[in-house]
Amino acid sequence: MIPHARDLSPVLTVESGPPEAMIQRLRGVAAAALPRMYSPGAQRYVFTVRREDGFLRPAGVSSRYTAITLIGLAADGLDKWTLPYDAKALARALVKDLPDNRNLGDAALVAWAARAVGVETELAWRHVAGLLARRPNHPTVETAWALAAAVMDPQVSGSDLQRGLTASLLMAWNSGSSLFAHAATDHSARAHVTCFADQVYPIFALSRLAALQGDLAALDAAARCARRVCALQGSAGQWWWHYDHRTGDIIEGYPVYAIHQDAMAPMALRAVQDAGGGRFDDRIEAGLRWLEHAPELGDASLIDDAAQMVWRKVARREPLKATRFVQAACTALHPRLRAPGADTLFPAVAIDYEDRPYHWGWFLYAWAAAQERRP
Repeated sequence: MIPHARDLSPVLTVESGPPEAMIQRLRGVAAAALPRMYSPGAQRYVFTVRREDGFLRPAGVSSRYTAITLIGLAADGLDKWTLPYDAKALARALVKDLPDNRNLGDAALVAWAARAVGVETELAWRHVAGLLARRPNHPTVETAWALAAAVMDPQVSGSDLQRGLTASLLMAWNSGSSLFAHAATDHSARAHVTCFADQVYPIFALSRLAALQGDLAALDAAARCARRVCALQGSAGQWWWHYDHRTGDIIEGYPVYAIHQDAMAPMALRAVQDAGGGRFDDRIEAGLRWLEHAPELGDASLIDDAAQMVWRKVARREPLKATRFVQAACTALHPRLRAPGADTLFPAVAIDYEDRPYHWGWFLYAWAAAQERRP
């Protein structure tokens, strides 16, 4: 159990302003939040920190989130941080634990984190290759993580493994809708439903491939997908959650996640820009403005300066994600069919009072001054 931040340190006071001021404000929150998200006993970052009864309570541990946090810290500059662990030793521990992990995305993130902090990645990539040999097709997000990690690691960049990952990721691409599917081989009733994460990680990975290896087909897919999600962005800057892979339309907008606004969207869109796929600064800034002034919350913010946390999302006040399931079922019957009245019956006013370390890992990566995403 962690005492509320107001009991530990002065409240961070940074005035609202242009994007630069906003990023510095969030950096201050990251500097306060991340140390409270590490578990010395488990030697991992926790899965989440929740606000309960006036306290911030950590729950679980996550090797995946530990790897993402290391990636972000390394991009930001490890020398800027006073860490309660040795980054290389932690990365080696993640690699050592990989034989028990059957998730392609986790293995790729560990390889990425190891390379980022200067640890040998051969064993991690051997494990990735083994997972791909057992099952060549994996969910889009996992494949995108693996491709991004491969492109940026000289040990496997340009290899057959990287080329196979590229082909697998592009299998999920729909050139008609300019969106990626949740999985290329999904034939379920919900196969048409794809989410924001299914777009931003492929945008990032393919943009890095284009920037580093000149792959024009990769850049075309990344830039078209970026333009599509930007065209669908909410009027107040919201990055919506569920889309129709077949048509490129929104199925259900909520929840809107903080990490999408300040980390994942900027990370992906800045990568497209670096690769020469267009400019998206206005869309990035719109997303940041929503995080600071969300109309769903009466122009309030998910940034809690007193707690020195950014709360996870704004969601509908509804039972068991009802709207998402209903709209998915409706669009399975017909792409244009929607259940009416969702905004009236289930208004988007609920705040999820938790924050996770991977939020800050991707935030630091997206806004690092000297980023490995640059060619």
